Amino acid sequence: MGKYFADVFVEDEREILFYCPVPAIFTRLFFYSYQDPCSFSDDAPTESMKIAVDIMGGDFAPEAIVEGVVMAASKLPESIQIVMIGRQSVIDALLPKYNPKPLTNLDVVHAEDVIEMGEHPTKALSQKPNSSIAVGFKLLKEKQIDAFCSAGNTGAMHVGALFSIKAIEGVMRPCIAGFVPQLGGGHAVMLDIGANADCKPEMLAQFGEIGSVYAQATFGIDKPRVALMNIGSEEQKGSLVAQAAYQLLKESRRINFIGNMEGGDMFANKADVIVTDGFTGNTMFKLGESIYTLTKKRGISDEFIDKTNYESVGGSPIVGVNGNVIIAHGISSALAIKNMIGLAIRQVESDAYSKIAHMLS
Repeated sequence: MGKYFADVFVEDEREILFYCPVPAIFTRLFFYSYQDPCSFSDDAPTESMKIAVDIMGGDFAPEAIVEGVVMAASKLPESIQIVMIGRQSVIDALLPKYNPKPLTNLDVVHAEDVIEMGEHPTKALSQKPNSSIAVGFKLLKEKQIDAFCSAGNTGAMHVGALFSIKAIEGVMRPCIAGFVPQLGGGHAVMLDIGANADCKPEMLAQFGEIGSVYAQATFGIDKPRVALMNIGSEEQKGSLVAQAAYQLLKESRRINFIGNMEGGDMFANKADVIVTDGFTGNTMFKLGESIYTLTKKRGISDEFIDKTNYESVGGSPIVGVNGNVIIAHGISSALAIKNMIGLAIRQVESDAYSKIAHMLS
């Protein structure tokens, strides 16, 4: 017996899709005019905003999360507040260790419960309304914060977004975006990378449209080149779904569609937006992560491969919901958390979700 979640019908046995881990690799995004994402001091924004972070989520929480928050807060102006959501006693015990000099841009919101990594997303959210993830989405829905970030249960973050701030009107299925470094510099936005393993042609076509708006808002690209990931460059190549999606993308007047692209061209600076289903995107990202890990184990250092380190950005945005939500890798280190906050700031600045809503209105 299926259920409706934020106007999306999901059968119980298919809720496993929400367990897809976010492979936050291929993601060195240069935040402020493509500068080092670790640099908050030189070009950090001055507008007032509140970035909330789930302190209890992640394999190395709460220690690594608190440390990363302090690292970020120490580089940011007072106008940017970081709201730490989690058990007050735990946070109070850890702050002196990483923050001997109290920072004025840190705030704490108590949340007693924790949604563990292996818990069922929908059940956990309904049974633990006082969890750090549930409280974070409550604050985001009430617009008390501008962005919510977590390295915790990916499924709970995705379902939480659909339950609370909901999908943008007209968006069939929100997706998760990743950033693919390109030879010669810059990045392409790939979507989906794990939220929707099975996609209809119409969904893929819409990924191209919302991805194009996202690339415009985030990177300032006037007419982003949109490509469909496929097994060949010819129009008639691929599965029936891919062939149908190709025609829809080709007919769309909202995007600059350049056709199919093959996996071997993913880094070749042929597209600014790469469209794929969550199964394919997730697999490709994980492959890249294994290459980075392998080169490090073999003592190989390469500037381009180093850009695939998940810590460089530390998170991936959910695109297509009415707010700024960042999902981080479960193994996130303090550096990854720091840079996840930088990504969240960039998200708030770009106002991408409002621009997507305007495009679909």
